Amino acid sequence: MIYEETDKLPDLLKPDNSADEEPYSTLRPAILSEYVGQEKVVETLQIAIEAALQRDEPLEHILFNGPPGLGKTTLAHIIAKEMHTRIVTSSGPALEKGGDLMGVLTNLEKGDVFFIDEIHRLPKVVEEFLYPAMEDFAVDFIFDKGVHARTHRFRLERFTLIGATTRSGLLSSPLRERFGIVRDLDFYEEKELVRIIKRSASILQISIDEEGAFEIGRRARGTPRVANRLLKRVRDYAQVRAQGSVTRSVAMEALALEGIDGHGLGEVDRKLLSTIIVNYKGGPVGIEALAATLQLESDVLIEVVEPYLLKTGFVTRTSQGRKASEMAYHHLGFTAGGKSRNMELFAGVKKKTDG
Repeated sequence: MIYEETDKLPDLLKPDNSADEEPYSTLRPAILSEYVGQEKVVETLQIAIEAALQRDEPLEHILFNGPPGLGKTTLAHIIAKEMHTRIVTSSGPALEKGGDLMGVLTNLEKGDVFFIDEIHRLPKVVEEFLYPAMEDFAVDFIFDKGVHARTHRFRLERFTLIGATTRSGLLSSPLRERFGIVRDLDFYEEKELVRIIKRSASILQISIDEEGAFEIGRRARGTPRVANRLLKRVRDYAQVRAQGSVTRSVAMEALALEGIDGHGLGEVDRKLLSTIIVNYKGGPVGIEALAATLQLESDVLIEVVEPYLLKTGFVTRTSQGRKASEMAYHHLGFTAGGKSRNMELFAGVKKKTDG
């Protein structure tokens, strides 16, 4: 069961499924020594992998937590490669019934990596099948019902489960406690994103200077996936308008055309901030009310849009709801009272609200 992300994500954060998907896939590092950033996570994995190889046994089960695009899936594939084994991938929503999971588990070979993305979205009945599989490497089949019910325990090959989640708080305690290695992935620093962009540019044979890479990196929301997506959009612009060479000015022009401002905020981010300021007088406002106003799923706001705004200080989260910070007012051109110095922006928000 191969998982493809189909959630309603803002365009900036969607996985790339365009015609050049094959070259894009080569942008992912294949081994840990090529992986940029997340130094403590990488060091932990290097030690764990080396120890497991010396003992000739599979790795402990691993849980990665963090916003989309930070490299959880990439790390899962790297681990499988470093362990010289294959990887089988699925997702929480795709495993709807216990039989779906049983079919995967019973076909795993010794040492295989079983990767479940968005593992917090596993149905409860499926999750309960995982407990004995993770702990005892066995699953229980139940035959018949009532007084004639019989149980048969099927032994599994020892495997490594790697779970990825954007909301670790939604994981049940019994499931979380069965992971031997739990690591949080954080947003990347600009210098790390510049290294990623320069590496990707080399692979894609894009001519880019240091300032051009920095301009893309500082607008990439601390996220490698976004950095690579923006690089490709800037490449297209440079090819058509700038003889194929990416400089700082070319990057600025291309990203302005894409609607990405100097802080890396896109249209959805600015709409969210403007809605809090204009519609709800700066907040606090509940996430469900925001989602309804913006006509987006609340999960998309919580998992995809909000983390970067919280990290950069544009939004604060309180027990009563979300509030726009002073930085958000200043960035969008609003006064402290919520009046906009940018009349075009305010008119757009007001028109959407009235409609």
